[in-house]
Amino acid sequence: MQTVFDRPKALSDVSTHYCPGCTHGIIHRLIAEAMDELEIAGKTVGVAPVGCAVMAYNYFECDMVQAAHGRAPAVATGLKRANPESVVFTYQGDGDLAAIGTAETVHAATRGENITIIFVNNAIYGMTGGQMAPTSLPGMVTQTTPYGRDVKTAGYPVRICEMLSTLDGTAYAERVSVDSVKNVLTAKKAIRKAFQNQIDNKGFSIVEVLSACPTNWGLEPVKALSWLRENMIPYYPLGVYKDTDTEGKK
Repeated sequence: MQTVFDRPKALSDVSTHYCPGCTHGIIHRLIAEAMDELEIAGKTVGVAPVGCAVMAYNYFECDMVQAAHGRAPAVATGLKRANPESVVFTYQGDGDLAAIGTAETVHAATRGENITIIFVNNAIYGMTGGQMAPTSLPGMVTQTTPYGRDVKTAGYPVRICEMLSTLDGTAYAERVSVDSVKNVLTAKKAIRKAFQNQIDNKGFSIVEVLSACPTNWGLEPVKALSWLRENMIPYYPLGVYKDTDTEGKK
């Protein structure tokens, strides 16, 4: 019998620790598929965050380093500068990247560090119990905003791709989603491009992936995908926010 669908070689054959319906697993697979297709797993170093993906090192068949909370871009910078032939990526959630790690993210981008960042945005703190994140939507109910996020006191959500696209050092910034087959395929292309940019020494690339958190959103998995589609995508529009490849062709 012909095999038409199989586990990527760069994805470890282990049981997941993620909650049922969590879309981290989809994103992990897309990263592994990109590594397989580009044949880079043997020279790739991933940097795991603090958060739901703190044990990301269990899932990829490449070298992995554990970073302190928010410091993944700084760790990735050191790894890439010490081993420029390596392909280095970080895998970070919205708390790790957009809260405690904002400075590391912004300055790695403005320096144009030749690294790849995969940023998972589920609009909530997942591992610690569902508190408001920098990306939580206005009016969104969380453990620390039981009456909904009030922008008058909590401020507005941080739009990472829009912010980083204004920096000269950013080569590529795209926001994607994994709520549908079509969007998953688009996400795969974006992740592969972000890796290819690094291979081609084009500089800092970030792919923001809108992701579901059924447990902390208090929704069934299918309904969580619908909630993402109906609420997150309108506030965080999908698309390419910066691509120096296309800008150079104008």
